[in-house]
Amino acid sequence: MADDERDAPQPTLVVRSADGRRLAVDVVGDPDPHALTVFLMHGMPGSRLGPRPRDFVLYRLGIRLVSYDRPGYGQSSRSRHRSVFDAGADVVAIANELGIEEYAVVGRSAGGPHALAVAAYAPERVTGAAVLVGSAPSDAQGLEWFEGMVDSNQEAYSAADRQVADESELVLTAVLQARANEVAENPASMITQLRGDLAPSDRRVVESPALRTLLTDTYAEAVRDGGQGWIDDALALRSNWGFKLSRVTCPVLLWHGMDDRFVPVAHTEWLADRLRETRMDADSVAVRIESGIAHFGAMEILPEALGWLSRNARRHSRR
Repeated sequence: MADDERDAPQPTLVVRSADGRRLAVDVVGDPDPHALTVFLMHGMPGSRLGPRPRDFVLYRLGIRLVSYDRPGYGQSSRSRHRSVFDAGADVVAIANELGIEEYAVVGRSAGGPHALAVAAYAPERVTGAAVLVGSAPSDAQGLEWFEGMVDSNQEAYSAADRQVADESELVLTAVLQARANEVAENPASMITQLRGDLAPSDRRVVESPALRTLLTDTYAEAVRDGGQGWIDDALALRSNWGFKLSRVTCPVLLWHGMDDRFVPVAHTEWLADRLRETRMDADSVAVRIESGIAHFGAMEILPEALGWLSRNARRHSRR
């Protein structure tokens, strides 16, 4: 297939959250009722549009992929003062609307903590979770949270800290709203803004015409109504997540590129230690750290992560 060939767009569904908010949802992949449902938690900024694997890849894996705009992004209503844990309730609302009892979850970058939240919120329904280049909590004991992180991320998260401490200190809102306005005007500017911080392997990934188009589409959708989703994500990530990692009881895959400059690999190493210390079976937390790969490599290995979730779900069903 040519690089610029793309799957036909799917109609977006509207699901109401438990408190009546609008959640914009896309469902793609294998329509078989026995297919494994996987919720895809997007990055920051991001949207339900992906990037995600092509339909033929999802068919081959036997996966129905459900993605949605987190509150304030795309076509989903904003939820002020939301926590990371709140994502679990929104996913349950979507699953109930779609008639799905069990599901797995995968999250990339800022979607990683939200994937853990989904697993913690309804552990009896989640067969597995995959966290790709995800960050640790802001209060992670023993972790130098900012060490090895690019200046642009350090500055944004430091601004979030000031706004969390004092809601009248709107420095993060000012910075990210200005960036959102620029991205709305020219979605490709998001990649331009990041270019100076990209590791060589990340430059190779984003220079793919197909992937670049997927990224610009998801960035444009993310900020279609402004930067509130982006702002609220950053605030949630630097606030108390709202749950303890001990509540995550399903098997977990943690994947990270060794050369990641946006979320340093030490975050995944910290998560692995904390998730393992709360379990009888430490092997139920799988860790994959890849040399020569950085942050955006997580998009290329997403089919591999989905395959891991599929294999794990089959083992779960045989219990």
